[in-house]
Order: sequence, then structure tokens, then C-alpha cells
Amino acid sequence: MSESQERDPLIQYDDIAQARERLTDETVVKRTPIEQSTSLGEMVDAEVYLKMEHLQWTGSFKTRGAYNKICQAVDNGADEFVAASAGNHAQGVALAATNCGADSTIVMPKHAPQAKIDATRSYGATVELVGQDFQEAMEYAQSYAAEQDVEFVHAYDDPHIVAGQGTLGIEMHEDCSDVDTVVVPIGGGGLISGIATALDHLSPETRVVGVQAEGAATVHESLAKGIPVTLETVDTIADGIATGGISDLTLNLIERHVDEVVTVSDAQIANAILLLLERAKQVVEGAAASSVAAILSDDLDVRGEVVMPLLCGGNLDMTMLQTVLIHALTERGQILRLRVKIDDMPGKMDEISGIIADHGANIQTVRHDRAVEDLTVGEAYLVFQIETSGAEHAASIIQAIESEGYSVEDVNRK
Repeated sequence: MSESQERDPLIQYDDIAQARERLTDETVVKRTPIEQSTSLGEMVDAEVYLKMEHLQWTGSFKTRGAYNKICQAVDNGADEFVAASAGNHAQGVALAATNCGADSTIVMPKHAPQAKIDATRSYGATVELVGQDFQEAMEYAQSYAAEQDVEFVHAYDDPHIVAGQGTLGIEMHEDCSDVDTVVVPIGGGGLISGIATALDHLSPETRVVGVQAEGAATVHESLAKGIPVTLETVDTIADGIATGGISDLTLNLIERHVDEVVTVSDAQIANAILLLLERAKQVVEGAAASSVAAILSDDLDVRGEVVMPLLCGGNLDMTMLQTVLIHALTERGQILRLRVKIDDMPGKMDEISGIIADHGANIQTVRHDRAVEDLTVGEAYLVFQIETSGAEHAASIIQAIESEGYSVEDVNRK
């Protein structure tokens, strides 16, 4: 990255340094730790240091940008703010506004996780649920701001927001000055824009890699076309980065300061959430886990490096956690669904259940299917859902049932 890139007219390192001077109240924004993960390091043949921003007071980085924006606006006479958010920006704006003695109204999509709605209200905001997605909530919030003549706080398309998020880049550099690669989730791009601008100034040799969910990826096409591309719909479990678009501001900064952008699937994100639970004992949301999913993917090589994935948020809805765990455990073969063809007569369920029990697996559910087109008279299917210790265990169970003469189908692998 060249010196000319460092002199960006929209946001400079000095803006980020000044934002950091404003973020001195530890009850609003605290310095979050880094923690080495030897388990992840062994998986990717690197030194892995997790930046634990999910331990922020609101559970995400968003308060940094919101506070930097709102405290300056209050100094200039503003006393009421409105924002649109799927959850994390909402809490950041609510906490920042309340701390600055101002009112806030947060517009959230109707499907926003209840935990994030409740948390936003607990920080002092009025919450309005509007629209089916972030884009609809955004349109309403912008109209509300114009009609009510109140200050609108954009989640990422604002230099003050970007500068506030960029304070994370300073912390990451100070905590691990020899880091080779940092990995940052991308939704609207404000977070990575700030971090990359800071690191380009402090450590231009550090590689900055962005990661998007496949179902909400817009950066590659935006860079190719030279204009922000917006998706009509998004489809990802990582709701924190499901904005479906970036802005001119963030596209400009990504183009100037970000070295690489990769995408990950929901299956990879789900697996990363589970790995972080098991190995790092950390509960993070999909957006945060995407950074770990990226270093585990074939698209990003970090072998031999010091690498820092950013865990940007920990506000994981418990219903989503259940969904993610079931999906990830199914991918691993720890939840196994088998369909076994039997002669429909007494004792068959008991016999097959005994085989499964003899192999130390637990049957969660079982059902008979008789009204299936490919069955002949007197045949039936038994469909088992089984807990196993993993793929090898699952394979041994299937083999044991087949060795008794039964036709077995792994329904998960269809």
C-alpha cells in the first residue's frame, strides 16, 4: 500500500487517533483482550491470536463508532438520534446516546432476534420493528430522521463511525505488533475500513483480509464494477454482516487499504461457532465466527504466520445457537439420521435399536414410515436420529446394521 493511499480525504489515521481519545470512559467502551488459541493454531499451522471484541459491554464493536459520532453531535447541539440495525449497531447507538444524555430511536427488522431487541431497550432506546430486512428498516429510519428533524446514525456510511471502529486497529497493533495477517468480517464495511486505515498507517506490512458470508457477499462484485453493489435479498446465519451492500465511502477505503477478501459458507460459519465453543470456550455470533471460518478455509493461507481473527460480536440468539449446533453436529456426523428398510413385523425395531445400543450410541427419536411409494406390501422404513461421537463412530454403526442384512441410508448425506 502506497503513501498516496495513506492520505485519504475521507478518513485519515488522525481521525482514528482522535476517536480513541474520546473513548476514555471504560463504562461505555473497554479495551478488549487478545487470547492465543493453540488449538486453532495447530489446525492452520500458525500462531492464532483471537481479538475478543465480543466481550465488549454491548457484545460488539459497534459502540466505538456510535459513541464517536454521537458525542461530537451532542457537543454541536443534537439531542435525539435514530438508527436502523439488525441488532448490534442498535445497542451501540442506544448505549452511546443514553451515556451522552440524548434520546434514541432504533428501527429494527421484524425478524430481529428478541435478545437483541430486549438488550437495545435495556440501554434506553425506543425500538420500532419495521420491515422484513435491514434495507426496509433503513429506508424507514432515514424517512423518520428527515420528518422528525433528528440526527441519523448510519451503521457504516459515516466517517465518524468508521473512525470509531478503527480504534480496534490501534488496539490490535498495540497488543500484537508483529501480526502478519488480521481477518475482519465485512457487512457494510465500516469495521474493516477503519481497522485497515489504522493498520496501513501503523503497520503497512500487515495483511488485512476481509471475510463475507456467501449469502450476503457484495465486495468482490463492487470492486470489479467500481461502484457499491446491493443485493435485493440476503441469506445467511450471520445476521450481523447481512447488510447486503456497502457504501461509496467503505468501498473507497476497502479498495485503498484492504489486501484481500474471501467468502465463507454458512456451513463453515456454523462449524467455526462450534469450534470456538469447544476449543476456545467462547460464544460468538455468526459474523464473528466468519473470521475463524476464513482461516480454516482453503481460500486463505496463513501457514507460518501470526494471525489475528477478529471476534467482533457475541450476541448469539439462543434459538440460532440451537440451529447452528444441530447443523454443525450433523455435518460432523455426531447427529446421524438413518433410514433402515425392514420387513414390517414385531421385533425389528428392537433388533436394530439393540445394534445401535451395542455401539454406544444414543437414539434421540425413531419413527415408522409405511406410506412410501417405493415400499412393497409388508415393508416399512425405520428412521432413527442418533447421537454419535463423530463420523468414524457413525460409519461403524451403519456398517453393523448393514452386516445384519438391512438396507441402510444415511439421510443426512442425501
